[in-house]
Amino acid sequence: MATPTQLGFVSLQVSDLDASRQFYTDVMQFEPAPQSPPDACVFATGSGAIFTIRKPLVDLNASPKLGWGVGLWFAITELDAFLARIEGKATVVRGIQPTPFGNTAILADPDGYWLTLQETNAL
Repeated sequence: MATPTQLGFVSLQVSDLDASRQFYTDVMQFEPAPQSPPDACVFATGSGAIFTIRKPLVDLNASPKLGWGVGLWFAITELDAFLARIEGKATVVRGIQPTPFGNTAILADPDGYWLTLQETNAL
């Protein structure tokens, strides 16, 4: 049997690299990798796919809603504590709700991308 394809890289184009770097560092608690290209910020995820934000290659204003139809899910061990810690630092689109995949909540990043937070201990 062939090895299944694996996700290796996720990149979001952002309108303000510094604001997004701060959001993903302060709110989502990603650690920037030691080296990144000048027009991007690579984050050390510790496992799975590489996660990067970068200056846009396209006109982000041409789309009424960035990322529509794409789901980005991030594993969180204690969702209640995480949401309490980020209060006032991020826009909560939807608070904690039970789903078939465990408890989830949705945040918006500075560009309006929706980020689903999945409580991993709820599975």
